[in-house]
Amino acid sequence: MTRVLRMILMYFPRAKALLKQLRDLFGSTWGISSRYVEVRGDIAARESTRLRGAWQADVLPGRQRQLVERQLAEFRRGAPIDVFDIMLKALRELPESAEGMSLLEVGCSSGYYAELFEIAGIGVAYTGCDYSDAFITMARQKYPHLRFDVRDATSLHYADNQFNIVMSGGCLLHVPEYERAVAETARVAQQYAIFHRTPVVFGQPERRYRKLAYGVEMVEIHFNEPQFLALLAHHRLEAIRVYTMSESLREGVGDAQRTYVCRKIFA
Repeated sequence: MTRVLRMILMYFPRAKALLKQLRDLFGSTWGISSRYVEVRGDIAARESTRLRGAWQADVLPGRQRQLVERQLAEFRRGAPIDVFDIMLKALRELPESAEGMSLLEVGCSSGYYAELFEIAGIGVAYTGCDYSDAFITMARQKYPHLRFDVRDATSLHYADNQFNIVMSGGCLLHVPEYERAVAETARVAQQYAIFHRTPVVFGQPERRYRKLAYGVEMVEIHFNEPQFLALLAHHRLEAIRVYTMSESLREGVGDAQRTYVCRKIFA
């Protein structure tokens, strides 16, 4: 039954969106973001600068980990967890096997995707980095056998083409200088870059919001999708697969949350 439900939610984004709405309505603890307020122009620029370091708050690792532990436990029992399912699907559907490949996760938080890959039997050589000392401290405690580094997404300090796969999951949307982060991802990736659970809009310009994430105020960026794809192409990243987690469209204007799997193109 759980496998059937997982397949339904995987292939029908509207069903997943409805399920999320029901969870929020009945007070589910799965939701992580609240109190969205759109900010524009000079205010958006000022708020992006003011809140750039918000993810470094010491309270965040413990709060996020509570959610993560529940999700990992549910996944072990066979429950559909869309952010996990799509990431695993993206890796399994690469043009070549990810087995044995080196993988860097940018914005790794407490490193829980490494545990997910282990549960799912995906044998990548995992490295994680995050610009939060508090998150990296927790990651090293949770997974002492793995490598974790304190790194800023806009300045990774790894060698060119060092990792077969570079994964950015739920990180880019909090980086005001996201163009530099995309460039760094492309630089250190040897074969593939994956931008997981990326919020995009279409038929409208990029939008920025001030919100609460796990109770901490921060900025979230929703990228204009055509411009985002052009940015990827500019850095020689060809989107070869796109997975949609949720989507809303009305009269040519809409928004979505997608995972972009890109192949690095060498000139």
